[in-house]
Amino acid sequence: MQIEWLKEALRGVYRPEEYPALAEQMREWRAAKPLSGRRIFDATPVFRNTMVKYIALLEGGAELTVGYGRGIPYDERVVETLRECGVAVADEAALGRTYDVVLDCAGANADVKAQYGYVELTRSGMYRYRDCAQPVFLADDGRIKEIETALGTGDGFRRGMARFGYGDFSGKRIVVFGCGKVGSGIVMYASLGGAQVTVVDDVRKVVPPFGASIVDLGDRAGIETALKEAWCVVCATGIRGALSGKFDPAILTDGNAIVANMGVEDEFGPEIPAERVLNAKEPLNFVLEEPTHLKYIDPTMALDNYGALEVLGGGLAPGLNRPSPELEERILDTVRRSGVVAPELGFLEKNR
Repeated sequence: MQIEWLKEALRGVYRPEEYPALAEQMREWRAAKPLSGRRIFDATPVFRNTMVKYIALLEGGAELTVGYGRGIPYDERVVETLRECGVAVADEAALGRTYDVVLDCAGANADVKAQYGYVELTRSGMYRYRDCAQPVFLADDGRIKEIETALGTGDGFRRGMARFGYGDFSGKRIVVFGCGKVGSGIVMYASLGGAQVTVVDDVRKVVPPFGASIVDLGDRAGIETALKEAWCVVCATGIRGALSGKFDPAILTDGNAIVANMGVEDEFGPEIPAERVLNAKEPLNFVLEEPTHLKYIDPTMALDNYGALEVLGGGLAPGLNRPSPELEERILDTVRRSGVVAPELGFLEKNR
């Protein structure tokens, strides 16, 4: 009944080609029921598109409890919809129970007990699980996550800026701190929009993509010059307080540059007040009803769900485990074959 109510709540919202990986997972799991009777705690950020992920888990037979909050943004309307559909939503009592597998985000639920182990969705959560005595499947550590973090978050940055009235990047100077998967996506969409982009990162390790210039993270004078000329400054390092001490904070606090954060953590540090940053330091794309479009996050959510099977299978070592190339390639094949995101994925892979 939960499945049918969730499907009814999403009727007419998404096309199957927007979630090919989860659609295939649903078909497989509806027949095989690999999670039958398993208690699954899922703390993926709760937004409308996350409900498609829950349908796949329920099709697999999971006894699902959805976790939300604890520092992770969520949509209260979707939480209420889940309750109305009969899906268990975590309260304090639920947080004290033991689950077979905990599907976490940013390590926010590392204290929730798991019988077999954990699945972690983000790079920031990796640091909270690296010494875990139980197996941890790190969904972020592989190629799949790049679709969400580069294409999806980059697109979310573009849409978030437009939401605040800053959608025209043409001829504007944008400084991006961090050029990993998230930063690369922001650079990509800013460059496609006509911006002149400067990346701040370790010049020994990073080759800036899409024609961007680069300033070394240790070059204080170079950073300050770039910031004084910037129309917009974006943080995408994934590290709390990453910018503290890297430049004179007055350049941002007293200047006119638009300031945005794209990570879950407060990367700017206490020197930059929340009121100076769009969306009060929360990830900019989380101001949107759908922070990351389903077509970009579908492969990640399918991989995250498959992580529960990997943990339950008993073949993972204690501590962090990355997805196997075979599992990722199977999901990618589905996306390339049936996904509306396939052309953008091809562009990303060509320009990696």
